[in-house]
Amino acid sequence: QVRLVESGGGLVQAGGSLRLSCAASESIGIRNSIGWYRQAPGKQRELVARILSIRSGGTTNYADSVKERFTIYRDNIPNAVYLQMNSLKPEDTAVYYCNFRTLDNRDFWGQGTQVTVSS
Repeated sequence: QVRLVESGGGLVQAGGSLRLSCAASESIGIRNSIGWYRQAPGKQRELVARILSIRSGGTTNYADSVKERFTIYRDNIPNAVYLQMNSLKPEDTAVYYCNFRTLDNRDFWGQGTQVTVSS
């Protein structure tokens, strides 16, 4: 069981910035991928950004809606992943979840952190 603890959400005005953090209880290592999803009220959970496993190339994927505004990066000590969010828009308002995916496609989720962007 991988435990994920997120932090960094909050209320911000449009155009502002936030940084989300996620600490994993296991090493991200070279086989696992890690990323961020979000879910707005009445909508399905969607991918925001993901870092593929090093074994799969370690590349980053972003949703089109956040490209050029959000940056995902990881830190192997202490097994953390961050999401730097700039130029926030009201439509970015959602609960943001950290996701840890193992090589055999098992998913683990954090408890979520609320991001609210006011207009």
